[in-house]
Amino acid sequence: MEWLRQLNNAIEYIESNLDSEISYDEAARIACCSTYYFQRIFTYVTGVSLAEYIRRRRMTQAAFELQQTDKRVLDIALKYGYTSPTSFNRAFQKVHGITPVAVKSMGSKLYAYLPIRFSVNVAGGNSIPYHIEEKGSIRIVGVRTQLVEDMETNLKEVPKFWENALNGQQFSKICRLSQGEPEGILGVSVFQNPDNIYYYIAASSNSPVPNGMYEYEIPAATWAVFENDGYFKESVQEVFRRFYTEWLLFSGYEYAGFPDIEVYPVVENGAIHGHSEVWIAIKNKED
Repeated sequence: MEWLRQLNNAIEYIESNLDSEISYDEAARIACCSTYYFQRIFTYVTGVSLAEYIRRRRMTQAAFELQQTDKRVLDIALKYGYTSPTSFNRAFQKVHGITPVAVKSMGSKLYAYLPIRFSVNVAGGNSIPYHIEEKGSIRIVGVRTQLVEDMETNLKEVPKFWENALNGQQFSKICRLSQGEPEGILGVSVFQNPDNIYYYIAASSNSPVPNGMYEYEIPAATWAVFENDGYFKESVQEVFRRFYTEWLLFSGYEYAGFPDIEVYPVVENGAIHGHSEVWIAIKNKED
């Protein structure tokens, strides 16, 4: 349960700094992981990006202050990190659906987003099909797009990348490259450092690298392989959520921090549902 405690400590840091600068790097340090993986884990577990969570919490507190005090909108905007009334107004309306000025009217409908607290919930009845694989290094070949540490941006860019790949000429070539395990079309998130974050659409292959494509070698690892059926996007996200909030807590393993692998069937017509797998590298817990 140590990682839950670390996540909660990171949330406490965020909550104590809603009215000042919040460092993603510091929150990640408290959670004992990289900034990129902290945002990634946070999004999968909570269903919202870290940036959106902070925005919602700040706008919740701002609404309380607008209701309960005589402070000017500009003063509250500055308190929560917005340098202009326009940007504050835009953020406020995105959360509450009304302008900050309208809050003063009796009966205005607002939305309160309370602080997140990570805990073990009582759950059961729903099995998580998985098996453990020991594999040597995996060489992948395919196309890639560069990502950033901000998960909110990546959540917009990766679907666009998939759409462009499916409509382009390279995708059929990737399908023909698939030779080894994992067998299928792979979506692979690779974090090397803050300046080198890539998402690959690729195949496990020993073939030469075609023009316009890239190769990457994933180190040997122990993998927890989760199988699922349904719409790919929802199914994969649900696997990651359950991995972090259920499976990992009681498995005796820790997250290894290697590239995660999404495995989809080799279908050149761009199917959006069916059987898929998620490969997540794990390691034994340190004593």
